[in-house]
Amino acid sequence: MADLQAYVDTHAGAKGVKKLRRALALAEPNTESPMETRLRMQLVKARLPRPLVQVDLHDASGNFLGRADLYYPERRLVIEYDGESHKDRLVPDLRRQNALINAGYCVLRFTAADLRVPGSVAAQVRRARSMLAKPLG
Repeated sequence: MADLQAYVDTHAGAKGVKKLRRALALAEPNTESPMETRLRMQLVKARLPRPLVQVDLHDASGNFLGRADLYYPERRLVIEYDGESHKDRLVPDLRRQNALINAGYCVLRFTAADLRVPGSVAAQVRRARSMLAKPLG
């Protein structure tokens, strides 16, 4: 990322630099899969705030519960992308989800099928964000 940014900074008028600058502004190196990126980009393109990526989540006692693919801390909203491999991890994923909910997090889960329905993911995230009260203080 630093090398790309340095190139953009030193080649302002070069062909393609304008597009590269836009791509860099949207890039998120911590994303762990192309589908997580697609999910995140649907939210960004829908003008929702940029979620944090790959965030460690803990309960009130500080116990590690899991890592969120995407996260809105001001709403405690966890957004997960479930790919094909999640079929093999269904039981631990459900236990993790229950632990997150019991610790006060809200969890939304999406699949490739959800991403193919234009506007669906962003609408659900927007609705959840509006329903989740912003904590005081």
